Amino acid sequence: MDQKNPFETPNTFRLHRAEYLVGFVLSIVLIIVHFGEIRWIPFIALFAYIDLIGYIPGAIAFRRSADGRISKAYYVLYNSMHSLVTQSAVVGLWLWLVGPEWALLAIPFHVFGDRGLFGNFLKPFGLPFEPVADPLYARIAAQMRARTAGAGNRVPGPGVPERTSGIAQEAGP
Repeated sequence: MDQKNPFETPNTFRLHRAEYLVGFVLSIVLIIVHFGEIRWIPFIALFAYIDLIGYIPGAIAFRRSADGRISKAYYVLYNSMHSLVTQSAVVGLWLWLVGPEWALLAIPFHVFGDRGLFGNFLKPFGLPFEPVADPLYARIAAQMRARTAGAGNRVPGPGVPERTSGIAQEAGP
């Protein structure tokens, strides 16, 4: 994945998740070490509000929709509430208004857990709200595997002609 190809292969997706698992494990270690110092009501509230605002409304709408199509507003809510930018602002406001405390660990515990354990990253408008295998992605992944098959320890260079039929050839030059 790079700025010109903003998608991930199954392997890079696993590596990306692993990075968040490190943050998740670190948050667990800090929760255990500071267990007696955590105010649990604020911890639970900070953990839950992310999904109460950002996930549950969209999940309900998706399940109620006959065709799985829902308003983009649910995606915006999900992406806003699960954004590290938004949650950093929440932590900053909490620090300013309430002060530092270990209950704030609920935020990295939630977001890093979603990404590392469950593979839930921000939701693009072009996919259903809940995970559903997309045939287009399956074709892209198959082409990526075919491009590197039998290449040994080398990867294809830019502009290498495709060895398989598919998306790149259908899209034209």
